[in-house]
Amino acid sequence: MTEMVRVGALRGIVMRGPGLPETLPFYEDMWGLSLAHKEEGVAYLRGTGPEPCLYGLKEGEVFGIEYIHFAMDSRADMDALYEQVSGMGETVLGAPAEFDDWIGGYGFEMLDPDMRRLRFRCEARELDDREEWAMPRKVSHVVLNTPDLEGREAWWERVLGFRASDYSADQMVFLRCNSNHHSIALVRAHYPSVNHVAFEVPTINEFMRAIGRMKQKGHVPSWGPGRHGPGDNPFAYFVSPSGFVIEFTTELQQIDETTHEAQVWPRDVPEKMDQWMTAGPPTPAQRAVMQGRPDAGWPELAQQATVGKAFQ
Repeated sequence: MTEMVRVGALRGIVMRGPGLPETLPFYEDMWGLSLAHKEEGVAYLRGTGPEPCLYGLKEGEVFGIEYIHFAMDSRADMDALYEQVSGMGETVLGAPAEFDDWIGGYGFEMLDPDMRRLRFRCEARELDDREEWAMPRKVSHVVLNTPDLEGREAWWERVLGFRASDYSADQMVFLRCNSNHHSIALVRAHYPSVNHVAFEVPTINEFMRAIGRMKQKGHVPSWGPGRHGPGDNPFAYFVSPSGFVIEFTTELQQIDETTHEAQVWPRDVPEKMDQWMTAGPPTPAQRAVMQGRPDAGWPELAQQATVGKAFQ
């Protein structure tokens, strides 16, 4: 039996929406990211690590996800992943090839069942590490809303090799592709949308200082600080100028594959939702903004999938 090819790691995400690149000063002056590259209609933001783009801001007519960005270790792994997903009849947008964007590298794209574009890349541009206190180093996880929680969980596991780490009642599943407790999480919702994107700072002291930096600049958390049960990670959520929810986190649980067993965490026990009991449950307003705006994704690309479009 052929061994399942698993996604290597989460690189980041590129968002789109009207006027999104104009919100660049918020991410540079307050959130702690730095501009890595800018061209017509799009800005790529980096953290303190080598990844060239943690968060992209692209001009678009509709708010939503441009693509979620993943890493594979090598061309051999990339080709094997492509063969796996295409052999399953999934919607791939062309065979692996060289990317002609600023990040470079080699890979391919596909659509998930909610028509979200997923981009897989190896041999990408790498940047020098930066020593900057209390600034985001990487994207920890991306949380997605979906109307078909069970079906989408099964898809991420069957097609891309993710594994379920934990559940939040029957409303949420946390999925891992490596030792990090979750890189993708899914939330039961009325329609597909982005719930939030979490940025990791290296230590708990830097986590608290990042919150302090935001508060000093007049931007307070919309939820937190607190510490989740599933994943055991501290959290502080904010709302960006464009209405997307973003999170500071740190110390995400590392999974031992030989001993870990997924559990169902209750949502009606306060200490299971917030171990510190500092944040309390999210307010109705917080839940509403995390529901996000409906994102139809890229259904038109599904119609073109057999043609094999060039990557832009």
